[in-house]
Amino acid sequence: MATDEETPLLIETPPTPTLNHKKDVHILCWAFLLIFLAYGAAQNLESTINTEGDLGTISLGILYVSFTFFSVLASLVVKKLGSKTALILGTTGYLLFIAANLKPTWYTMVPASLYLGFAASIIWVAQGTYLTSTAHSHANDFNLHEGTVIGKFNGEFWGMFASHQLVGNLITLALLRDEKGGSTSGTTLLFIVFLCSMTLGTILMCFLSKRNGKEEQMQDSRVTFSSSVVSLLKAMLNLLLDIRILLIIPLIAYSGLQQAFVWAEYTKQIVKPSLGERGVGGAMAVYGVFDAICSLAAGRLTFGLSSITIIVSAGALIQIIVLLWLLLGYSVAGGVLGTVYPLLIGALWGIGDGVLNTQLSALLGILFKHDLEGAFAQLKLWQSASIAVVFFISSSISLQTMVIILFAALCISLAGFLFLMLQFEKAFSYHAS
Repeated sequence: MATDEETPLLIETPPTPTLNHKKDVHILCWAFLLIFLAYGAAQNLESTINTEGDLGTISLGILYVSFTFFSVLASLVVKKLGSKTALILGTTGYLLFIAANLKPTWYTMVPASLYLGFAASIIWVAQGTYLTSTAHSHANDFNLHEGTVIGKFNGEFWGMFASHQLVGNLITLALLRDEKGGSTSGTTLLFIVFLCSMTLGTILMCFLSKRNGKEEQMQDSRVTFSSSVVSLLKAMLNLLLDIRILLIIPLIAYSGLQQAFVWAEYTKQIVKPSLGERGVGGAMAVYGVFDAICSLAAGRLTFGLSSITIIVSAGALIQIIVLLWLLLGYSVAGGVLGTVYPLLIGALWGIGDGVLNTQLSALLGILFKHDLEGAFAQLKLWQSASIAVVFFISSSISLQTMVIILFAALCISLAGFLFLMLQFEKAFSYHAS
């Protein structure tokens, strides 16, 4: 008779995942950091180094109008190419834009800005699709809570991404020199370094794993491009009939407004009068540090819709306090306070931006997991449209008017978001009972 020692023990082991999901997230984070430390710093400089005929500011406005237009078609391109290939294609627009800054004229900057609008719409829809798909796969492979994984992955990505402001602006401070007469030297070397950084980021993208979810499946070759566009437009219209996305769109649009406020108003109207042009890089570095820290923290604290509601509300409250301060009590100060106030505003604003970046991506990933491309196309469509509006109107309105617009937009968007979350809470309570 067999003893217990002779009886083989059958231990059921879970299947080994074929893809290393965390490795892909790390690669994506580093690739975006290398690309956007260059682009982010270049964007901050456009209005100060390309001043002839407002070439820099107008180029950015054209870029975000193009971004808005192509966001409508971006999900179709991502579906056709797959998210990995779309990510690599998207980097080419950033490379061309930086290269155009080596010889900034209307004939180089305008075409580069138009193409970057297309490339940016592709890379950001692909990023949201790829990251969320990776989170879903990781949760399924290891039997983890989906909302928690989506929150953690988004927190890691946006925390790393936000640090591009710190790294890029430190490189700018190290390489640029103010000359007599108000000119600046070192721009050629700076943009060559940026091109090298972007090239490394593009190469890193090639090491991402291909995702085999539905966003990677090619459509039937017999389906024509025109019929694909018609199907896409129908899908987008159907999504716009969904009350959930309609209540989230105001918050998406506000997230674009508050980002553009930093680039178009904060640096020009708040930092420059107190700290001068040289202080812009330092202030944006502080903004980037707090954005990165908050992104990481918010991602770690995200585990579902209830946590998203609390975190978004806290971030919105912080930005409401800043807006009321700017509207009612802020004035350019001298001495130590003249240095502290702009940096404090940048830090608080960075916290709010970190909240919106991580929580909007997590929210869309949870609510629209069956149409990730369409959801993230809506995200970039409304964000880029609101950013474009700020770039075109900022020169013709005062800081106080801009703050009033932001305050009204934040209150409206927060009300819509909280109403949506309340409806979900009621539905959950009803089913639970």
